[in-house]
Amino acid sequence: MYQKILIATDGSSLSKKAVTSGLELAALTGASVVALKVVPRYPVSYFEGGVALSLNNVAGVEKQWAEAAMAVVNRVKEAAEAEGVRAKAVTTSSDFTAEAIINAAKKYKCDLIVMASHGRRGMKRLLMGSETLHVLTHSHVPVLVLR
Repeated sequence: MYQKILIATDGSSLSKKAVTSGLELAALTGASVVALKVVPRYPVSYFEGGVALSLNNVAGVEKQWAEAAMAVVNRVKEAAEAEGVRAKAVTTSSDFTAEAIINAAKKYKCDLIVMASHGRRGMKRLLMGSETLHVLTHSHVPVLVLR
């Protein structure tokens, strides 16, 4: 059925449900897992929503974010291995989360993407957008969305 499953996570409690379901599916199908967390880049100008920091400080913030992201995907990898599922922990930096997820699925030759949806509606969805919807509408790989 599935050979390689990409599990996109942001470390939230909702995302942890998607991780659990993705790992259960991988165990059932004998698939391996790629655990992915997309790390945003620090906004470097006031107009991008960032506080003006020196380049050294920006690099420090991005390093902290990258280390925290690696900790999140390493926990997924450990949980996978505890269930007998082969796993790879991956992070990537991008301001475009959905595109990064789609690109990672292509790069690692995944045949399923598993991710959570926060289920925002109305004004919140309009203002915040929906990364899940973007992945659903632009991915050529099947997507399993959990809520």
